[in-house]
Amino acid sequence: MKSLKYTMAAAILTTAGLLSSGSAHAAKICFAFQDLETEFWVAGHKAITETLKASNHEVLESNANEDANKQLEQVKDCIAQNVDGIIVIPQDGESAVTIVKESQAADIPIAVFNRPPTDTSKGIVVVADNKTIAEQAVDYVTAEALAKAPPDKKLNAIIIVGDLGDPNAVGRKDGFYASINKNKDRFNVIEVASKWDAATALANLEAAVTANPQVDLLFTSSDFLFPTIRSVFEPRGMWKKRGEEGHVLMAGLDGDKTACQLIKEGFVDATGVQDLFFEADSAMNAILAAIEAKETQPNKIMPDPGFALTQANLGTDEMRMWGCKLLAGK
Repeated sequence: MKSLKYTMAAAILTTAGLLSSGSAHAAKICFAFQDLETEFWVAGHKAITETLKASNHEVLESNANEDANKQLEQVKDCIAQNVDGIIVIPQDGESAVTIVKESQAADIPIAVFNRPPTDTSKGIVVVADNKTIAEQAVDYVTAEALAKAPPDKKLNAIIIVGDLGDPNAVGRKDGFYASINKNKDRFNVIEVASKWDAATALANLEAAVTANPQVDLLFTSSDFLFPTIRSVFEPRGMWKKRGEEGHVLMAGLDGDKTACQLIKEGFVDATGVQDLFFEADSAMNAILAAIEAKETQPNKIMPDPGFALTQANLGTDEMRMWGCKLLAGK
């Protein structure tokens, strides 16, 4: 899947509050990422690399192009170059465990950004509370769906599931069901596999909607799939704004620029928001602090509680969402 081409203004880094404190000396940081296929990864990559470089730290970048074995070799190469610290966006939870072990065996501090290892007891792990954030977003659309439906009507709910090798995808699926199960007798659930791939999501969503043309609500485990959803819904007359006949209640998760635009336009009803700038800032400062303290094997979890941006709180909470900040150029 091709990377999104996106440029973040330098001013955004400043207004987001990203810090470069934590180390008084220039450090050599390895930044190994699995790919830049969504707005979240593009913005996170830019925030980390530009902030570190602006503080005179050297950044060795490695793009594994969604290949876990390649990423492991890239991290080993960073270790051979005697880097002071490593920040990694891993391909999946299992490969992250291996990479953390490799780094700690070499006495190099490592921070895992956003996509956690299956074992979070080692390394610095910066991660969103995916289950709770997803549950909050789905709660909003399920409440609206139930409020406008006859009490005896069974509703159809679609979940577009991410790659379940990624703990983030598991948490988001769990959050969806935590919400749905509060009224499980009212919903038929249709699962659509995406594997975090737009082409896979397109084919499976097409099949699901063809088999189940009446869709009352949809939750996508990542906002980057909203354009794919539109390409399926629009030809069928299902891509409608709130208040229009045939509107399908929709929620997502990430908090990207596309989701912000669609919420403002009325096509999307809610999305769970990861605080990208908090997560990037936390990963950088934790690594720099470990380097300064000569702490080679720091182990801690740094949670991002996140929140849900909905049609109800858009007026007050819009600028808490990183995608809305980017959309507004702030």
